[in-house]
Amino acid sequence: MGDYMDEKSSRNQKPVNKDIKQQQLDQYRVKNTGKPMTTMQGKKRSQDTDQLKAGVRGPSLRQDYEFFEKMSHFNHEEIPERVVHARGYSAHGEFECYQSMRQVTKAGFLQEAGKKTPLTIRFSTVQGPKGSYDTARDLRCQGVKLYTEEGNYDMTTIAMPVLINQDAMKFPDAMHAYQAKQDDDIPTASGAHDHFWDYVANNPESLHMVQWIMSDRGILRSYRMMESWSINTYLFVNEQGKATFMRYVWKPVLGVHSLLQDEALKIGGLDPDFHRRDLRQAIDMGAYPEYELGVQLIPMEDEFKYDFDILDPAKFWPEELIPVQIIGKMTLNRNIDNYFTESEQVAFNPANVVPGIDFSNDPVLQGRLMAYRDTQQYRLGSANYDQLPINKAVCPVHNNMRRGVMRDRIDVEEVDYHNNSLANNTPYTVPPEQGGYQDYPAKVEGYKIRARSDSFKDYFTQPRILWNSMKPIEKQHTIEGFSYQLGKVKSKSVRQQNVNLLVNVDKEMANIVADNIGVERPSGTHVPVSTSYPSLSQYNTPKYALTQKVGVLIGDGFNGAEVISVLNHLKQSGVNVVIISDTLAPKTGSDGSTLEVNETFLTSSPYLVDSLYVVGGNAKNPLKFKQDMTHFVQNAYSHYKPIGIASTGQSYIQTSNENNLAGVVFQANTPNFGEEFVKAIATQRFWDRK
Repeated sequence: MGDYMDEKSSRNQKPVNKDIKQQQLDQYRVKNTGKPMTTMQGKKRSQDTDQLKAGVRGPSLRQDYEFFEKMSHFNHEEIPERVVHARGYSAHGEFECYQSMRQVTKAGFLQEAGKKTPLTIRFSTVQGPKGSYDTARDLRCQGVKLYTEEGNYDMTTIAMPVLINQDAMKFPDAMHAYQAKQDDDIPTASGAHDHFWDYVANNPESLHMVQWIMSDRGILRSYRMMESWSINTYLFVNEQGKATFMRYVWKPVLGVHSLLQDEALKIGGLDPDFHRRDLRQAIDMGAYPEYELGVQLIPMEDEFKYDFDILDPAKFWPEELIPVQIIGKMTLNRNIDNYFTESEQVAFNPANVVPGIDFSNDPVLQGRLMAYRDTQQYRLGSANYDQLPINKAVCPVHNNMRRGVMRDRIDVEEVDYHNNSLANNTPYTVPPEQGGYQDYPAKVEGYKIRARSDSFKDYFTQPRILWNSMKPIEKQHTIEGFSYQLGKVKSKSVRQQNVNLLVNVDKEMANIVADNIGVERPSGTHVPVSTSYPSLSQYNTPKYALTQKVGVLIGDGFNGAEVISVLNHLKQSGVNVVIISDTLAPKTGSDGSTLEVNETFLTSSPYLVDSLYVVGGNAKNPLKFKQDMTHFVQNAYSHYKPIGIASTGQSYIQTSNENNLAGVVFQANTPNFGEEFVKAIATQRFWDRK
């Protein structure tokens, strides 16, 4: 394998204690820097810039195997991208169990408090291809592969508690409608077109998830601030064989936060890798993303206790009715070294479970159990994709499967069947009491039928509850989401059908959207439901200044003592400081102090920072400097972001009858400016600003 890596990653990352998975991956890590170039067979190469030719101006020769090896490898480097979830990014980490869950499950990684399990995670969007942009309004997903002592356990979750379809049979239809149109392959990474909204209008089960996507949940601030749910209903099974219905939810420690629609659209062009870069930079800085794992549990005898079907993946389980029990925490503490081998080749499958985890009759889950292995095998080119380093289990793997493309393990026995006598009937099966997986013996009865339970057919109660639970600003943003997306639809009939559907959720909302997109206001009204749940509003989420990005707008001649003191306070508070100026040359204060510049007005943007510290100063082109400063300040103000104003920056914002300067902190008249500015940064948005 060549020269293996040492204790640190090939990136400049802080060393972390090696978990068993990283120790396993070390044998595959190769450092090429400072080493001689060779062919794939290890022969040293003397030249790598020209083909072998008959004379310097002659034709290339067929015998040039070094060129053939290099070019043919390049021609075959790409694998088929995922049909959905093509745009994604990964990291490594660990899961720590908070408390023993043995009363409900015998899963080994949940048996004792403090037990740690290595993992890898992949975040992704759904609609766009691999080359699309991160901040598109979309459903987002995360796959967590836990490398447990009992085998790999794949936990797949999405950033909404509901799915677009109620049966896996409908998933290809939903995705065909959602993705780019077949005639022109447009639009990229957007469902804002006739086909998708025609599907929504004619498949009302999809409305609930679409409403979540049109809300702030559809345009996340970062993967570090993404809440995600299992959607599907699983079973916990304990040592006594007792089962419990269960759903997962990952809750980000930093809270759940979003972009504005205008920001998401602009950032898509300014920095298509916004979420990837954010995740990677946070881990490099040591600000490790953390997510607490919660479970919702329903006893088997309470299956029919609620006014919704607990097996319906288009319905959420309200936390106020079915409490979330926090049982552990995931920490992402290491960046990947190679995108292709650690993110593109990672393969998830909800059927990969361990003893103590089983499946309910959720019809979407039942379909997923069949679909994932087939798609991964096609995408990665072989049934042996499990042997790729990122997918390899850390526990021993023994079976009678042999051969196939990418088979890299060398099984030395002659016997490859069961039962046998020549190998003493090994590899042998393991009784459940010794750790062998045993399927939960659920009772099954009924006639073979292609049908859906009538209990799935309430399409509007929960969307109405979601609407009732939103804060006014969330409702406003959701209306903007619907208006933007449906405003792109060319067919007036499709636009009309959708507002006719939306009226079941809220009449006022449907009327506003109808006016915005040029169709008739719908008749009828919303379903008579007044229930609301605080847990559904992300504006009840925790808020911190930690890891928020503050753009410092500065020139020469700044007040050194004042500015340096503020920057130190921001950094001590865990705020990410970015110095922005007219050039990358260091800036010098009035007292001779200097600051290194990270970005210029040209290479940065007010859309790429969470707040501003406006210092001002001198520049070679004062007029251009003032224009750039004013642009940043006006943009941040119009997007409700916190703004700190140094004593030298007051000219860039003025009080008037047209503004109230909510969330603007002036250093000149604020004795504890550093503390007050950090509080404002933690608030993140000032919706009462005018």
